[in-house]
Amino acid sequence: MSKSVERIWMGIGMVWILGSFSLHASESSVSRVSATPTKTITFENVRAGTLPPSWKSEATNGGGKRPVWIVTETKEAPSGKKVLRMRTPARPYGSAFNLCWTKKIRFQNGSIDVRFKARKGVVDRGGGIAWRIRDRNNYYVARFNPLEDNFRLYYVENGRRSMLTGTHISLPSETWHHMRIEQTGNTIVCYLDGKPLLRTTDHHFEKAGGVGLWTKADAVTDFDDLIVHPEE
Repeated sequence: MSKSVERIWMGIGMVWILGSFSLHASESSVSRVSATPTKTITFENVRAGTLPPSWKSEATNGGGKRPVWIVTETKEAPSGKKVLRMRTPARPYGSAFNLCWTKKIRFQNGSIDVRFKARKGVVDRGGGIAWRIRDRNNYYVARFNPLEDNFRLYYVENGRRSMLTGTHISLPSETWHHMRIEQTGNTIVCYLDGKPLLRTTDHHFEKAGGVGLWTKADAVTDFDDLIVHPEE
């Protein structure tokens, strides 16, 4: 084989190798191709004023306008320059839950992490992670509320929210915090700023479902660095 042909095949090989490492999931602005199907979403490659591909904004118990979730630029982002913000709540917002989620990322067992910042809210404040989502009326959610000084885990079934467990904890608003949930089978453990504060078992949603972010009523909250690590 001539040296020129060898160079051509070497070039093709390098293009193939580089291409295999540059794949990105449509839902993720940063998604590594590895043996583990981890999805890391930082929202950096999403155009400001829009949602990531395949994500949608919906309301649980919202009888009027849907909530408005958008990717927005801010100097306060914990990484990069963009966050996902619940900007405008569903109306009427007294008992409405603002949900932004995707069914393209499937989660049954494993862990989900997110960083969040409670910006404002009079009726409610804060927010958290929703998972094993069937639709806008059926899912698990863990949320922190700095107005009530509590961290709680719920299941939402047919639009009705029921608490599984909770604890009192006081943390400031307008500060970035880290939330993590782990689920294996029917066992759920929830962390806040690195501390395992909630643990329970529940059987309401046993199959894989979508993943999303959640606030209640008028709670305006920023989210960033969403990491979904499913396990078989």
